[in-house]
Amino acid sequence: MKNQVILALGVLLITGCSSMKIAIEDRFSTEEFRLITNADSVTPMRVYKITNKKDSLLLRTKSAYIKPNLQNKALQLFVKRLYATVTDSASMGVGIAAPQVGILKNIIWVQRFDKEHFPFEVYLNPKIIEYSEDKQTVKEGCLSIPNRTDTLNSRSQSITIEYDNLDGDHKTENVKSFTAVIFQHEIDHLNGILYLDHLEKEVRSAKTREIN
Repeated sequence: MKNQVILALGVLLITGCSSMKIAIEDRFSTEEFRLITNADSVTPMRVYKITNKKDSLLLRTKSAYIKPNLQNKALQLFVKRLYATVTDSASMGVGIAAPQVGILKNIIWVQRFDKEHFPFEVYLNPKIIEYSEDKQTVKEGCLSIPNRTDTLNSRSQSITIEYDNLDGDHKTENVKSFTAVIFQHEIDHLNGILYLDHLEKEVRSAKTREIN
């Protein structure tokens, strides 16, 4: 009897911890929830800029896993507002990441130039699991870096990504060319990395080659 009670308590503890983990994975912070719910689904959110010190600190912070959940109304609202932001006439980007509007969750929108009609698609918890050795040269800008574009030579020509969709399906996909650049750019944001970091590395490498 004593052993049965201990076993039952153990099951309850494991179940409780599991439920707590799910709740944490679903949850936005109080400030994030306020930002998400302060307007309707078609209203763009403010884009954070590196020219603002507080914004810049957040943009340099790594984002967290978000559990796909169609019942999470805050998540559904946020996904729609993030789309409204990237397609807003004041932004008109080809991609956007959640940290760019103050939400530290692994969520991005990417315009798929490799698909018919160039649709925007949303990705949860995207991760690059393979980079090609072949590189491409491309001009990049960023909604969070005002009035600036730069040419990078270090983006991979093709990448393999894995991600979750809103339905909770986990998928793997190979992406090439300019669309691959967008994914690399936006996933960098989730890790607190800006394209300027790659540019600085390229400049340092070029100077090292000149010295040698």
